[in-house]
Amino acid sequence: MEATTTHPRRAALGKGIESLLGPRQPAAAAAAPPAEPTGRPLEIPLERIERNPHQTRTTFDEEKLAELAQSISANGVLVPITVRAIGDGRYQLIMGERRWRASQMVGKATIPAVVEKVSEQKALEMTIVENLQREDLNPMEQARAFERLAREFKMTQEQVATRTGKNRASVTNFLRLLKLPVSLQASVETGKLSFGHAKALLSLESDERMVAAGLKVLAADLSVRQTETYVQELLNPERKQRREALAAPVVDPNVREAQDMLQRKLGLKVHIEDKHGKGRVVIEYSGVDDFDAILAALGEG
Repeated sequence: MEATTTHPRRAALGKGIESLLGPRQPAAAAAAPPAEPTGRPLEIPLERIERNPHQTRTTFDEEKLAELAQSISANGVLVPITVRAIGDGRYQLIMGERRWRASQMVGKATIPAVVEKVSEQKALEMTIVENLQREDLNPMEQARAFERLAREFKMTQEQVATRTGKNRASVTNFLRLLKLPVSLQASVETGKLSFGHAKALLSLESDERMVAAGLKVLAADLSVRQTETYVQELLNPERKQRREALAAPVVDPNVREAQDMLQRKLGLKVHIEDKHGKGRVVIEYSGVDDFDAILAALGEG
């Protein structure tokens, strides 16, 4: 039997193009987006962007978010989001969470983003200021944003006011909302109670009194002005008594005497409404016997 041999040339041909160009190099991995700020928007994969842990907004209007998603689907993202590099080709949102969420909703792979080289503190400031400038945070979200800025970065209220462009008194008033009982904070967050309602209720100081008064305000649907009056009357009962005394109509002594005489004669409650010699007499009765007594007094029956 003839032995099988391998022809050297055939072996070289078997290597194909490798024999001419050398061994194949493995395919290069997809390059991560540049991490350095460029000053211009980059198309960054959505999966590489993480939510900002310092985001002050906790609620999003689902209907408005759906409208934004529909607009992005038709027209794309018109205003780039702002991010910062956090290493390993990943980024953290600074501004533009609604655009980021809406882009995810419509299945976008990338989003235009401007990369800013900022510290964690600066990123938090930028996030808070951006949301405060939009003026659609609810009062509790604003209060927590100010508190977090002060706590995490050891700022005074004056420094918080300066950094966020608010006046000191406004920052102080928002921070006071955090003293509300949790149930009332939830009512402020959902819009059932306004900032003005909350500010008035805080005057009561005690959690129990604030909750009780808050329930009364909600049940009676009191306005802010009515709530302020109600709270002041709780704090100063004599003020309510004076108000009721002033509101009570002045009754002519002759009318009062006639009213008392009728009540004694009938044994029933009588009220005379008189205005300049004209009015009406109201006699209350609670049964047939009372009604018969009225008829008898009138000479009927």
